[in-house]
Amino acid sequence: MVKSPKEFIKLFLKISPSQLIVLSFLFLIVGGGFLLTLPISSATGGRTCMLDAFFTSTSAVCVTGLAVRDTGTYWSSFGKFVIIMLIQAGGLGFLTITTIGAMLIGKKLNLKTRLLMQEAWGQNRLQGIIKFTRAIFLFTVGVEFLGALLLSIVFIPEYGLKKGVLYAFFHAISAFCNAGFDLSGEFRSLSLYRMNVVMNITIMLLIIVGGLGFTVPFDVWKNRKVSRFSLHTKIVLFTNTILLLVGFVLFFLFEYTNSATLLHEGIGTKVLAAAFQSVTCRTAGFNTIDLAQMTNSSKLLTIFLMFVGGSPASTAGGIKTTTLAILFLITRAVIQNKKEIEAFHRRISFKSVNKAITILVIAASASFIACMILATAESHQSFMNILFEVISAIGTVGLTLGITPSLTAVSKLTLMVIMFIGRVGTLTILIAFSEPEDKKYKYVEEKIMI
Repeated sequence: MVKSPKEFIKLFLKISPSQLIVLSFLFLIVGGGFLLTLPISSATGGRTCMLDAFFTSTSAVCVTGLAVRDTGTYWSSFGKFVIIMLIQAGGLGFLTITTIGAMLIGKKLNLKTRLLMQEAWGQNRLQGIIKFTRAIFLFTVGVEFLGALLLSIVFIPEYGLKKGVLYAFFHAISAFCNAGFDLSGEFRSLSLYRMNVVMNITIMLLIIVGGLGFTVPFDVWKNRKVSRFSLHTKIVLFTNTILLLVGFVLFFLFEYTNSATLLHEGIGTKVLAAAFQSVTCRTAGFNTIDLAQMTNSSKLLTIFLMFVGGSPASTAGGIKTTTLAILFLITRAVIQNKKEIEAFHRRISFKSVNKAITILVIAASASFIACMILATAESHQSFMNILFEVISAIGTVGLTLGITPSLTAVSKLTLMVIMFIGRVGTLTILIAFSEPEDKKYKYVEEKIMI
């Protein structure tokens, strides 16, 4: 038990960067949950039950977007402000925001803080990490501001100047952070703007930029030529492009003749809706069509894209595009009987390969366990609905087939844990609470049949 400030400082210094990252997200969730229980947070002035408040806080901090209460109508202006601040803090990371705050007041950052930021953003070098953190903050503010300006073109004529600007900033932050919270009301998301080109293009661009990872835009800006890009940037851009194009084509084909979604729409709207769906299920959580009315093929495709998610060091979740790429490259190497994993004339380290396999196994296992729990607690729901909900949670996407508000307490608690795992990262959580092994010996190697 901590008895004095000195003992607290000693205990703090013993906490690893991974543990601090996990604790910072928990701190945000708890603080946001308590604020959302207050009467001032609800539109009616009544208290919100603890479970729903903490579920909303978890969903916001983990930039997921699953909602048990309608964001547009249930929460007051104060409640919406709390939610959007949790989204921003969750997207950037609480530690990043506090670091920026310390820098603004002129406080000198120690080595532990620098190591912490290096861990949070997955950087290989400690040198320049503070400059990188500052660049992330400025880039985020700039992109969100530009997105809000474009969205104001849509919202100001509809809601007036003040409300229109506030709505524009809320949705710009929600989109860039890949959160998917909206203020449309009645759980309609952006379905009212299905044919609005400005809204669709702006939201899609914000989602894509937010999901690329901060290192990628910086690398592109610095080097300008594809040949000079890092291997990470090349893999991220290539994988994202393939997934977006394949998703667009398949959604267009699967929903083209679906009378419940796109059959009666013009070709322009069909193209726009298919493109938006391909982008949003990569961890954003907005939708312009009724997801529950999609074909099973589209639902299955959505589940796959949600599970993959965005890219490392971004506001997105999922197993990440680089993990998918490495798994594909492993398969190709085995088929071609190659000893090395290669891409773009570069060799990928076996450390990265091991991480990719571990992430896949843990994410799949967590999803399986969560599906088992929800299948038991929600026995009246179809398995497709349950699988969709779980993958949406672990991918921090926020898309749903409409079952979130009616979930039991057990299911809500399960999804909260899954959202937390999806946002913080499976490896980060495991590393945070595991002891490093330092063996002085090796066992004899022996082959097994595969």
